[in-house]
Amino acid sequence: MSKKYPKLIDRFMRFVKVNTRSNEQSTTTPSDPKEVAFLKDLAAELQDLGLADVQTMQDGYVFAKLPANTDQEVPTIGFISHVDTADFNSEGVNPQEVNQYDGKSVIPLGDSGFSLDPKDFPSLTKYEGHDLITTDGTTLLGADDKAGVAEIMALIDYLLAHPEVKHGALAFGFGPDEEIGRGANNFDVAAFGADFAYTVDGGPLGELEWETFNAAAAKVSITGRNVHPGTAKDTMVNALQVAIDFHNALPEDERPEKTEGREGFYHLHSLNGTPEEASMAYIIRDHDRKAFEAKKKTLLDLAADLNKGFDQPRVQVNLEDQYYNMGEVLKDRQEVVQLAEKAMKALQIEPKVEAVRGGTDGSKITFLGLPTPNLFAGGENMHGRFEYVSKQVMEQATDVLLEIVQEAAR
Repeated sequence: MSKKYPKLIDRFMRFVKVNTRSNEQSTTTPSDPKEVAFLKDLAAELQDLGLADVQTMQDGYVFAKLPANTDQEVPTIGFISHVDTADFNSEGVNPQEVNQYDGKSVIPLGDSGFSLDPKDFPSLTKYEGHDLITTDGTTLLGADDKAGVAEIMALIDYLLAHPEVKHGALAFGFGPDEEIGRGANNFDVAAFGADFAYTVDGGPLGELEWETFNAAAAKVSITGRNVHPGTAKDTMVNALQVAIDFHNALPEDERPEKTEGREGFYHLHSLNGTPEEASMAYIIRDHDRKAFEAKKKTLLDLAADLNKGFDQPRVQVNLEDQYYNMGEVLKDRQEVVQLAEKAMKALQIEPKVEAVRGGTDGSKITFLGLPTPNLFAGGENMHGRFEYVSKQVMEQATDVLLEIVQEAAR
């Protein structure tokens, strides 16, 4: 237990045991009743703490305010995290604790037959002497982003218990459906009331991200013509074969497993069908907006080229933009990034400023008018059974939030 943040780990352990997996197939926001129930409980907990103006917005976000306790003119800072977990088993999360890890041993994940081995996950070697929380090998952990939720709550606890710490007005937001890319679509910037904000949704110690991918989803629908294979010559149009031809025509070196850094990709994550009809789902990513638009055009042009060889249009591509690179906005608001850098350095934490190969709710919220870079929350190996987090890094993440608040008030 942290002496400075006594409820941090207990809260986190309680939070991760609640299944809040979002549902991409749903058309509602929040996408799943489990999220609604969790957010309702979280709102009640915030009210019990005595925060002002706790409200649940129409899109499911829970907003809360902590008034300033200084007469100085200080910007209103927001801290935001999401409550949903990713598309991996989230039912029956049973976190395991490994105290004073030696940085080299293999960690069995319960009785699942899986383990965390430094040979496979060299990040473990950084955590010698740390107290780790892992899965039992059957579920994800949910540190993405219940670590962030618990850290923000620990900040609130600390400030309420230490009124001598001067701070400006603070806004807190907890939302649904980040993992399916639409939780922040209707984020109410005016009601949130901050001058700038941070999502607490990053990974290892020191991560500070103000550039993300541009992102789109593509659904490819293919209509075939199925006839008996014995008489198929010049007649059959096998939708599955067309799907294979479509995918093989994309640049082979622009797949996730062959890219890194700022390189974008096409990621085929679903292929279903029969000779009669088939469907494919892609995500398209690139940090550069022009390259991003070119990737989308490539898909449309490919469909048009394939359709020229058929008796009727048989390949249809539907594109939906998901979020944009928030660096386009934050390059002109570097004071928000620099405040976080200064806070980390004051705590002897080396900021790791890099373009994230993904996105956060901050990507959308920034384009809605609220500059929102992303801070580390501590999780490693997110979205699966090998996920883990260090208790000490969670404490350091909370320290950074507190230091940002104090630095702004200075």
